[in-house]
Amino acid sequence: MNQKLLAGRHSEGVSWYAAYTRARHEKRVAQNLAERQVNCFLPVYRSLRRWKDRRKQLELALFPSYVFVRIAHENWLQVLKVPSVVSLVSCNGQPVPIPDDEINVLQRGLGGNIHVEPHPYLTAGRRARVKNGPLTGAQGILVRRKNNLRLVLSVELLMRSLAVELDEEDLEPLT
Repeated sequence: MNQKLLAGRHSEGVSWYAAYTRARHEKRVAQNLAERQVNCFLPVYRSLRRWKDRRKQLELALFPSYVFVRIAHENWLQVLKVPSVVSLVSCNGQPVPIPDDEINVLQRGLGGNIHVEPHPYLTAGRRARVKNGPLTGAQGILVRRKNNLRLVLSVELLMRSLAVELDEEDLEPLT
């Protein structure tokens, strides 16, 4: 598991936004944004792919076709000028900010040594909160896969989720 965190300047009045990119152009967009000193975050995970003749470990975007950018609202046009950026996730023509907490959980989770992979977006199930580890305070939906316990964390605005394997003692139920 790995992450790409490309930092630019931080200032007051900035928020996280989701930039929608052309398919499989996330890494190129993140690189172009970093070169333009735009603070961006591309969450990635490692996946082992097998072909008939070989195996290869790939680094793939956790949220395909999305790169997160931290900008002032009035600077959104500079992101749209980056090649392969299609749009910012918007409502009624206005870019919609993503809560800092959601991005912070992603950054902390990817910075710790835990297994992460994409997961279908869920709306039903038992909600739980992480009480120990790098994801402390994160809330999600509890699911079981085979013998493992997973917490599904969601970025509501994108309607995308990721699953994190955790120990039962690190979780507490939400009422």
